[in-house]
Amino acid sequence: MQTIGVDLAAEPAGTALAVIAWTDGGARLRELHLGVEDAAIVAAAGSGAKLGIDCAFGWPDDFVAFLQSHAVGEQPALPVEGGKSWRSQLAYRETDRLTRERTGRWPLSVATDRLGVTALRCAGLLRRLGESGVDVDRSGAGGIAEVYPGAALRLWGFDTRGYKVDAAAREALVGRLSASAPWLDLAEHRALMIRSADALDAVVAALITRAAALGRYVAPQAGEQLARARREGWIVLPDGGLGELLR
Repeated sequence: MQTIGVDLAAEPAGTALAVIAWTDGGARLRELHLGVEDAAIVAAAGSGAKLGIDCAFGWPDDFVAFLQSHAVGEQPALPVEGGKSWRSQLAYRETDRLTRERTGRWPLSVATDRLGVTALRCAGLLRRLGESGVDVDRSGAGGIAEVYPGAALRLWGFDTRGYKVDAAAREALVGRLSASAPWLDLAEHRALMIRSADALDAVVAALITRAAALGRYVAPQAGEQLARARREGWIVLPDGGLGELLR
């Protein structure tokens, strides 16, 4: 099987795509591209491989409801108190709060941080993927998965400090990743992973997507949590080590 990882940005210039091919005994990084357009992502997903995207798939339910009420001048369901707790309730999704519990760090808020600009592109991309026949279940159960490379790396025991901005930190991280997963053949793409944080995140996204494809992650519980995940999105957090991806 193959898994695809996309590090999505608001523009193609900051977007990377990785394709990993899996066999019984290992995995090989077959493709790694920078400057990726939506059409290329949709075409890659058309191969039947599971696609992981590093971006929020939706907005918090409470935030959406608040905006709808505010737009027409109605009293919102969540009373406007204005304090920190109230703002936090609107700013973060349920999956964000659970990610905070597991990793000790908050993801960026899709409602109040610059991530929202990228999420607008992602919303259009999800529509195009759906129109092409991909199952765009935002909970991770279909053909796509919402991934968070930094969180997964920390859960796998890696030090993520500085890798976004420092090539030396990325080189050290790639070295540790190779040592922990000797079964992963980076082929000729290792240099690009060191040069570009976007490329490195796309590769990690493809690894997380393997966990999603195998069901080796903390999935939303049936009922209201699952229904909410299908609206807001659900971050795939692997529940095992890297070696579990081969099984």
